[in-house]
Amino acid sequence: MKTSLGIWAFGSMVTRFVPGGYQPQRAGETTADRVQRAVEGLGDLIDGYEFHYPQELNEENVDDIRAVLGDDHDIYCLAGGLHLDPRFGRGGLVNPDPDIRAEATRIAVAAADLAGTLGVPLIVWPGIEGYNYPFQTPYAESWAWLVEGLGAVAAKCGEHGVALFLEHKNSEPAMKILMRNIGMTLHVIHKLRAQGLDNVKVNMDWQHLIMNGENLAEYAALLAAEGVLGHQHANSGWGTFDDDNMVGATAFMETLELAVELRRAGYGDNGERLGFDLYPYTEDAVAAVRRSVLQWRFIDGVASRIDDAALRDAQSRKDAVAAYELVYAALGA
Repeated sequence: MKTSLGIWAFGSMVTRFVPGGYQPQRAGETTADRVQRAVEGLGDLIDGYEFHYPQELNEENVDDIRAVLGDDHDIYCLAGGLHLDPRFGRGGLVNPDPDIRAEATRIAVAAADLAGTLGVPLIVWPGIEGYNYPFQTPYAESWAWLVEGLGAVAAKCGEHGVALFLEHKNSEPAMKILMRNIGMTLHVIHKLRAQGLDNVKVNMDWQHLIMNGENLAEYAALLAAEGVLGHQHANSGWGTFDDDNMVGATAFMETLELAVELRRAGYGDNGERLGFDLYPYTEDAVAAVRRSVLQWRFIDGVASRIDDAALRDAQSRKDAVAAYELVYAALGA
C-alpha cells in the first residue's frame, strides 16, 4: 500500500495557547520549503503529499511544489481549507449570510476544480460548518445549505472524474460540527446519491473516530461493504482531543483490528493509500512521521500473520477467547 502525508505535519505547530507555535522556526517557510524538508527527510517512506487549498497549494504555487516533489513523489490529494479562513468563523457553506456562503462555495468549488485538473481526489472536512451555542443556529436550513454546498463540490469533482472524500469530526473548530459522526456522513452521502452524485466516499480520520467512541475496524468494514471506503488518515490519540499523535502510540489493539479489516477489504488494491495526518506539536516532524510509518508496517505485519480463516471461525461463534489466542500468537505469545 502506498502512502501519503499531510504537509501540515511540517508546520510551526500553532495552538491557541502558543499562537506562534511550538516550533516557531518553521513559521516563515513556504509550502515548497516544507515539501523539500519532508522529501529529503523521509525519502521513499512517503509516496505523495496532501495539501490544503488555497493556503498550502493553489494555482500559483502548484508548479513550484511539483518541481520539489520531482519524479519520485506526487500530489496525492487536495483538502478544503475553509476552516483556515477567518471570514468563515461562523461557517462557510452554512453561513447565514448569503454573500459569505456564496464566497465559501466558490472557494470550495475552485478546490474541486484544481483537484480535478491535477487528477487527484479532494477531501472536505467541514470543521467550520457547525455552531458553538444552543439557540445559535437554524438547524434545518444549515443542513440544507451544507448538502447544497457539498453537492456543488461533488458535481465539480464529478465533471473531472475524481472522487470527493468526506471527513467527519465531532468538534473543533466549531464546537458542534454538523457532520460529526459516521452516521451523519453517510446521511450526506445518501442525500448526494439521490441527486445522482455517486463519486462521494468517506475519509476515515482515525482519531476523529476514536474521539467519538467509534470502532475503527467496524466502520472500515461497514464502509467497505457499502462501497464508500475512500481514504484513511492514520494517527492516534488519547480519545478526548484531536491529538494526531504517531500511529500506534495509543489504541494499539483497535489499530491492529483495523489493519485486519483493511486487508479483508482489499484496501490498497485499487490505488488507495494510507494517508498520515499527524501534528507533532513538540517532536521532530521527520522522526514522528518515520516512526508512524514504521509502526504501521509492524502493525500491518502482525495483521498478516493472524490466521484469518481461524479468526473468521472464532468470529462466527463470537468466541473472544479464541480470537485473542490468534491475535497474541501473531504478536509472538
